[in-house]
Amino acid sequence: MTRQLEIAILGAAGYAGVNLVRLALSHPNIKIKALGTRRKDGEHLREIWPQFLGSPLPPLRHIDEIDYSSVDVAFSCMPHGVSAQRLSQLTSPHIIDLSADFRLDCPETYAQWYDAAHPCPDLLSTAVYGLSEFAKEYLPRSRLVACPGCYPTAVLLSLLPLVENGLIDTTRIVINALSGLSGAGRSGNNSHLFSEANESVQPYNVGHHRHVPEIEQELSKRAKKTVSISFTPHLVPMTRGELTTTVVELCSGVSVDDLQTTLSSRYDCDPFVYVLQDDACPSTDMVRGTNNCVLSAFSAGPPGQAVIIAAIDNLVKGAAGQAIQNMNLLFGFPETAGLKSAPLMP
Repeated sequence: MTRQLEIAILGAAGYAGVNLVRLALSHPNIKIKALGTRRKDGEHLREIWPQFLGSPLPPLRHIDEIDYSSVDVAFSCMPHGVSAQRLSQLTSPHIIDLSADFRLDCPETYAQWYDAAHPCPDLLSTAVYGLSEFAKEYLPRSRLVACPGCYPTAVLLSLLPLVENGLIDTTRIVINALSGLSGAGRSGNNSHLFSEANESVQPYNVGHHRHVPEIEQELSKRAKKTVSISFTPHLVPMTRGELTTTVVELCSGVSVDDLQTTLSSRYDCDPFVYVLQDDACPSTDMVRGTNNCVLSAFSAGPPGQAVIIAAIDNLVKGAAGQAIQNMNLLFGFPETAGLKSAPLMP
């Protein structure tokens, strides 16, 4: 008999949370036992998201009213700070956290970038950084999984194989990143209103985006030396999707074909990462609604320079889908369980 996991999803009404619910409903090994919220106790998710009419879901419960001893996995889609504070009190279930609270190794770095002391610094060393394609050997032994941010997912999948193999200059990495408005969460910010965002591309948090230390941390580990990046994010007037364009300097004797070959070889056995060939260029419509990442490397600018482009769905591979992928790897389920779907079209 196929093993069934009972799960709780905290922060279930937000964008990442509802995508987790959507994916969990079609997963053969998942039963949704509890849906947690900080505000809407007693309501049903279908009252907030009518898309779930007819779906067999429990009512929303306040996160403090859930019996966590009865669930196998708690997924947290709550904001940073709130997530760590609540999760640190749990002793029984496995935890898969989609906030930023357990991604950084150093509590001082967390305090610097998130403007508050870490609520439970002792737990940082116990967390596995859940970039699925690079965490497979560690996930089965973990209790606490820190899912990467959406931008780091796209950037790190683009760069980690190149850094590991010493193919690029780690002192000259320039990243321009574009994200749909859902990447900012379900907030009431006026800049996210259709009338404010439509027909406009907006850079934001220039020079101080909170995903910078996360990207630098993971690149530095693989490079075995300190790596610094230039990172500029932009909001674009679409709902979901993310595209990163990374400009790198090649090391002596390295060609763009070497980058392409290295990426293809590294991800040859990974079911969700596709390296495009024949100058095909990644785009967000290739991955919309999926857990896929599409990559490709190109010659650009002066000799010795290259561009690596990656596209993901920020709410799936960049959040809920990667969380499910990590759960599959943690419990020994097929990595693709509940996640193999064609992109949404048009």
